[in-house]
Amino acid sequence: MNHSGSLWRRFDYVLLGVTILLTLFGIVAIRSATLDAIDPDLINRVPDQIRFALLGGVVMLALAALDYRLVSALHHWLYILMIILLVLVFFFGVEGDAGAQSWINIGIRIQPSEVAKVLIIITLGTYLAQNFHKMDNFMTVVKSAIHVGVPAVIVFIQPDLGMTTVFLAVWIIMIWAAGLRLRHIATFGLVLTLTLPLTVPLVWSQMQDYQRQRILSFVLPETDPDDNYNIRQAVTSIGSGGLFGKGYAQGPQNVGRFLRVRHTDFIFAVIAEEFGMIGGLAVMGGLGLVLMRILRAARLAADAFGSLICYGVAGFIFFQTVVSIGMNLNLVPVTGLTLPFISSGGTSLLSTLAGLGLVQSVIMRRRRL
Repeated sequence: MNHSGSLWRRFDYVLLGVTILLTLFGIVAIRSATLDAIDPDLINRVPDQIRFALLGGVVMLALAALDYRLVSALHHWLYILMIILLVLVFFFGVEGDAGAQSWINIGIRIQPSEVAKVLIIITLGTYLAQNFHKMDNFMTVVKSAIHVGVPAVIVFIQPDLGMTTVFLAVWIIMIWAAGLRLRHIATFGLVLTLTLPLTVPLVWSQMQDYQRQRILSFVLPETDPDDNYNIRQAVTSIGSGGLFGKGYAQGPQNVGRFLRVRHTDFIFAVIAEEFGMIGGLAVMGGLGLVLMRILRAARLAADAFGSLICYGVAGFIFFQTVVSIGMNLNLVPVTGLTLPFISSGGTSLLSTLAGLGLVQSVIMRRRRL
């Protein structure tokens, strides 16, 4: 009992507090974006987000209480489970926004690729920790690429280009943290350069029309003004917010429904319009603090596996934040990635909170200084 109490005293309550504040702020922002909606899907967004937030909180605390090293022992089974969940989408998938068949309905609608995002951190982290002393060997890196490549390809076929890039980002960050050698980077760079004439046309041919159009409208916005409409509205929303914003649920672009997909892809534009630059910076500051606490956990971890878990979780939160805010500012193409804790998306919120639960488990079992 005393040992258990000692563990919970090491729980990172700062990280928990910021997580709660960001999640609550996300619910408030989603409410504004869906206020007076008549579409049943939009009406249910706030209750759904609250339910997943509560479920995610329970999962986070349960994973924090569980020794993360026990999860590592199940890595083979978790990898198989991940592949099965991703393949089930092709047979029982439910079509979502923009035609992506990325969800399955098991009483509640979940997105297996979001679950896989956490599972791949566990399984890849286990592989890299077990082969930590072999990072000089190029085949170790190649095998890690195959390890991530299999689920990434399945996700790409669904099709979900945004989540595919998350898998690749997590892989790059984790192998870098594991000790990727500069000569290996040079080798990958050479191989990538030599294969570009083959891989780019192949990947392009496998993309859906709407995915290709998103990239084209980003590079050449004048080719399809209608497709670029939402980007213009998002930039207008952010610019019109000024320093302090128009006020909660008072943003003309949001209230007037000029901004589409405002509860998911463009939630940051809603925040910037209604809470101004101060609100936008507050959200980015909160996410930055979350990342700082996770990186602190990586530094204090008792072993390589714990450290790699932290780097993986920090990796997807950082990458999704940069891409989500970047597409609102027209700095990157629209990918459909959620802004962690903020965007409407139950499974996304659940996976993020589960990832933080693993981080908390690492923190509670950190080495004594």
